[in-house]
Amino acid sequence: MFERSRKGENALLIQPHAHGPTDDGVLEEFSELARSAGANVAAVIPARIDKPNAATLIGSGKLEEVKAAANATGADLILVNHRLSPGQERNLEKYLERRVVDRTGLILDIFAQRARSHEGKLQVELAQLRHMATRLVRGWTHLERQRGGSIGLRGPGETQLETDRRLLQKRVEQLQARLDKVEVQRTQMRRARVRSELPRVALVGYTNAGKSTLFNTLTGADAYAADQLFATLDPTVRRVDLSGGSVVLADTVGFVRDLPHELVAAFRSTLSEAREADLLLHVIDAADPLRDERIRQVDAVLGEIGAGELPQLLVFNKIDRIENAQPRYDQDPAALADDAVRESVWISARDGLGLDLLSRALARRLGMRRVAGALHLPPEAGRLHARLHALDAVREERSDEDGWHLHVDLAHADAARLAAQPDGAALRPLLPPDDDAF
Repeated sequence: MFERSRKGENALLIQPHAHGPTDDGVLEEFSELARSAGANVAAVIPARIDKPNAATLIGSGKLEEVKAAANATGADLILVNHRLSPGQERNLEKYLERRVVDRTGLILDIFAQRARSHEGKLQVELAQLRHMATRLVRGWTHLERQRGGSIGLRGPGETQLETDRRLLQKRVEQLQARLDKVEVQRTQMRRARVRSELPRVALVGYTNAGKSTLFNTLTGADAYAADQLFATLDPTVRRVDLSGGSVVLADTVGFVRDLPHELVAAFRSTLSEAREADLLLHVIDAADPLRDERIRQVDAVLGEIGAGELPQLLVFNKIDRIENAQPRYDQDPAALADDAVRESVWISARDGLGLDLLSRALARRLGMRRVAGALHLPPEAGRLHARLHALDAVREERSDEDGWHLHVDLAHADAARLAAQPDGAALRPLLPPDDDAF
């Protein structure tokens, strides 16, 4: 099975890089990934690679340096910040005499520790099995006593390997079938939200930008939030009441550079919350010195999952970590390296700073307007009367033999939807005469 890092394990990190010095931000993120998996970082070794070695990725000289450093530090695990082929992984383990895990395997391990819901666990297991399928032969290399043909390799050993492959494939098919059922259920829930005509907003952003903290602050929910990478894997959806009306808000998994394709495929139902949103709240750690790069990396992942063209509102979070920073609204944030004009709000979700600005910006971006006024409903309009109460739109009410006399205050979108229904004529005088709904 997939080899998970054990807590307290000493890890030596290899950071491959091309020409020039290594990127300190990349090194720090890789170290944080290792710590998130429960490893103690014994040492970090940069490895310049002009031409990758097909057998071991890094050259023989660097291999000797890594082995000497592992012996000196007592590291029993080698983590490589690069995707390794199954052959490269086996060859590195054979030479270094230690377990070797590449970037994909490391992120999969973190996801395995973080997944909490039934769906999340299924998604992680599916990604792990697909990753492991290419490495299954590693456990049976002791049977390869002869090469050059199949003579001597037939029999129990080969049978066991083929049996393992069939069992693994069967498990993959079972997981896929279960996830397909979950996807059907999630699609039905999304369709129900679409029928309710509530705008859909999804929180996206680099991992550990504060999405879950903001989600909890806006919704009063208790989604898991922590100062660590990939604290949230399972999508959470809640209704949020804003000054201009209500929206459906979804918290999603955090992105990271070079997100493994296995995870993008396995977490398709989670990421669909972002793909099908009317607006993306792109949450950014305002105190992160690499925030411009993080923005570009998140935009790249959004493009991969088919959400690159969706409108965004940038939310620069954690201003409490910036000296003298105050909540503000910008239409052309100077923090962006490109020339794109995108609205942004600067807030602190933890301290509740700037949330009023965010609420107003959301209402403006989603075209939320409100209508209010006196309303008379005849006795036969009981269904409309009940719908207005369900929307919490009734502010004052009295009734007589002529029906109900109300004072209502509700979102323009809700008023237009109700007015367009056969029994909604009483609402039409509240709407602007040039309203394009009629």
